Amino acid sequence: MELKKLKRVSEYEWEIPPVGDMKVPGKIFASQKLVEEMDEKVYEQVCNVASLPGIVRASIAMPDAHWGYGFPIGGVAAFDPEEGGIISVGGVGYDISCGVRTLLTPLEKNEVIPHLETLVKMLFETVPSGVGSEGTIKLSPSQLDEVLVEGAKWAVKKGYGIPEDLEYIEEKGCMPGADPSFVSMEAKKRQHRQIGTLGSGNHYLEIQYVSEIYNQEVAEVFGLFKNQVVVTFHCGSRALGHQIATDYLPVLAKAARKYGIPIKEKELVCAPINSPEGESYFKAMVCGINCALANRQVITHLVREVFQEIFPGIFLKVLYDVSHNTCKVEHHLINGKLKKLYVHRKGATRAWGPGRKELPKDYQKVGQPVIIGGSMGTASYILVGTEEGEEKAFGSACHGAGRTMSRNQAIKTFRADQIIENLRKKGIIVMAKSKKGLCEEAPEAYKDVNEVIEATCKAGLTKKVAKLIPIGCIKG
Repeated sequence: MELKKLKRVSEYEWEIPPVGDMKVPGKIFASQKLVEEMDEKVYEQVCNVASLPGIVRASIAMPDAHWGYGFPIGGVAAFDPEEGGIISVGGVGYDISCGVRTLLTPLEKNEVIPHLETLVKMLFETVPSGVGSEGTIKLSPSQLDEVLVEGAKWAVKKGYGIPEDLEYIEEKGCMPGADPSFVSMEAKKRQHRQIGTLGSGNHYLEIQYVSEIYNQEVAEVFGLFKNQVVVTFHCGSRALGHQIATDYLPVLAKAARKYGIPIKEKELVCAPINSPEGESYFKAMVCGINCALANRQVITHLVREVFQEIFPGIFLKVLYDVSHNTCKVEHHLINGKLKKLYVHRKGATRAWGPGRKELPKDYQKVGQPVIIGGSMGTASYILVGTEEGEEKAFGSACHGAGRTMSRNQAIKTFRADQIIENLRKKGIIVMAKSKKGLCEEAPEAYKDVNEVIEATCKAGLTKKVAKLIPIGCIKG
C-alpha cells in the first residue's frame, strides 16, 4: 500500500482522510512495514466500507488485514440503526463465527512429550477434519433447529461439557435473536452431520505449551503458567454458515437496489438493519454463530475424552472462546452518548477491556482474553483487551497472522512432505487429511505473527499476556 495516500497519526496508527463518498475516515492499525506489505485492495475496501450508510466513527483495518470479499479480512465497522445503518454479508464472511477456543490442562510440557505421538494420533482419529468431514452426531431438521437457537447450551444439555464452560464463551455460549425459519433447508441439510468437526482450510487443532509469560497478574487470573500445556482449536459454522452467506448475497443485492444504496463492490451488498431483508439476514446469521459455538463445544468434549484416556483424572478448563466473523449488537460510547450499534468484525477478534459486565466475573477486573493464532508451526498468543482499544476500535483486535500468499500460489510453491519434515525438526508433530490443504497453510504463506502482535499491542488495542508454542497439530 502506498504510504503517500495515508496520514500518519502515530507509529502504529494511520488514517485515510475522507474523500468522495466516504462518510468517515479509514483507520489502519499497523507498523509502517505491515502497511507497506498490504495490497492496494485493502485501501480500496476500507474506503468502500467507509462509504456505507450509518457507519460510525471509522472504517477500520487491523495489522493482519488483507484482501477479502467486500470488507478486508481484518476489517471492523460499526453501524447505527437509527442513522440508516446497514448489515452486510461481506462484513461477516462466509464462515460465520469462525473462531478459536483455548483449553487449559494442569499438565506441564515434560509430562506430555513422552505421550505426544499417541496424543496427536488419537486426536486426529477422534476429531473429524478435512473437506466435507462428518461426525457421529446426526441431527434431524428439528433437532438442528434446537442447535441453531441454543448454541453451546444445546451441547452442554446433551452432555458435551459442563455448565461452567458456558461462562467462558462469548454470549455465554448462545447469542439471542436466532430464528431457524430464516435458514434454508439446503443449509440445514448440509450441516446435519457436521457438528463436532474441524473442517478444512485454515482450521486446526494444536497442542501447545506456554513459553513466555508477559503479564503475571493477568496470567494468574486466566489460569496460565510457564510450560503449561494447552489446546487451541480454530473452526466455525462449517457448511451451514457458508450456505447462509450464499443464500443471502442475492437477497441483500436486491435490497441494496430497493433502498438505493450505492454498492462499490458486489460482495459489499447490504440492507438497512431495520429493513425486513436486514432483519432476516441477522436472524439467520445468529443461527450461524450458535452453530459454530455448539460445534466448538462438542469438539471440546472430544478433546477432553482423548486427554482423559491418556492422562486419567485430568480436566481441561475452557480459558475462553472468541469468534472472528460476526455482526453483534453492542453498546459503545459515541460522542459521550451510549449508542446501540451493529459491530461487524470480519477476520477480527472482539477485545473488550476491564469492567465489561458481559465478561466472566473473574475476568472483569483485567479484561477479555484475546486468542491469536499464528501460522502453522509458529507461535500463538494470549492477549487481553484494553479500554483504549474500546475507544479506538470498538474493542477489537487482529485475529491471526494474515496471509501474504494466495492458496493457489502456496500449493504451487510448497511440498507437503517437506513441510511435515521441517516442522518435525522443530519438535512439532503434524497430521493432516489433505496434502493440498497442508501446502495452502504453509507457514511461509503468512505474515510474521510476532510483528502483527507487536503492532496490535503498540497501537493500544491489547496487551500481551502469554506466548504459546505448538508441539502437535492436526489439520484438515
